[in-house]
Amino acid sequence: MITAENLRKRYGAKTAVDGISFQLSPGQVTGFLGPNGSGKSTTMRLAVGLDRPTSGSITIGGRPYAQHRAPVHSVGAVLDAGATHPGRTGRQHLRVLAATHRISRGRVEEVIELTGLEAAASKRIRGYSLGMNQRLGIAAALLGDPAVLIFDEPVNGLDPEGVRWVRRLARQMAAEGRTVFVSSHLMSEMAQTADHLIVLGRGRIIADAPLQQLLNDDGHRVLVRTEQAAQLMNALSASGVTIQHRDAESFEITGVDPRSIGRRALEVGAVIHELTPLHSSLEDQYMKLTGEHVEYRSGALHTAEAAHPVEETRP
Repeated sequence: MITAENLRKRYGAKTAVDGISFQLSPGQVTGFLGPNGSGKSTTMRLAVGLDRPTSGSITIGGRPYAQHRAPVHSVGAVLDAGATHPGRTGRQHLRVLAATHRISRGRVEEVIELTGLEAAASKRIRGYSLGMNQRLGIAAALLGDPAVLIFDEPVNGLDPEGVRWVRRLARQMAAEGRTVFVSSHLMSEMAQTADHLIVLGRGRIIADAPLQQLLNDDGHRVLVRTEQAAQLMNALSASGVTIQHRDAESFEITGVDPRSIGRRALEVGAVIHELTPLHSSLEDQYMKLTGEHVEYRSGALHTAEAAHPVEETRP
């Protein structure tokens, strides 16, 4: 379990984390989202003792990280996959870490196999790709078979197979009763991985809720298809109901659940051909939540034709 209570971190005049509180439970994957500069990496560094809080606290299993006698057995973290000695091989790197906690060489070989590093374990780390460095970092995090896993952007640099593997690993670790804390900018991947989400904006929590609750937060939104679209739209019109016409036989309606739509259709004699609940994507909900909290905003995009107009040539 990871618990933060009024956690705050300042760097001079800059407040990176601004009095946040949360509790992460075992048995689920908690996704950690937020724009660049929102405080996600700082929070994770505070959790593993790489920075000290200005005030408040963050504990793992009821104690600060530094008070764990054998932290590798309590917490496995990947915060910087490149924090390795480039002259060592992957196997040597893992054996050095294992030796600090009297972990057997057999366990080293287990995590090498688990993370798919067999072919690269005897190669020097300086020759590793970003994706292989990520796998090595995850292998190191798993060495002590910890109850808590903290991954900061773990799929960065991985190919599609590697991304799927990290997703399955996170789900498996949570299913075994571990606390899994994962940050990512890949909304589609987080939607398939996380059970619960915490969203930061400018160092503060702007959402802390189960994934499905966030996805359903915009209320009932349903796609309706019927040959009597105009008749049914008129019958469903009411205060608090929003109807968006699509074409002659379909419309989207917000504010009425599918069962009520079906009942009303029966009353007015409309034959329903489609009644599909619609949900916003995680990306849509994320953009709604963080729109006012983006510190570094991109400029407007222009099409290639607008930016570089092509002159028409005539024969």
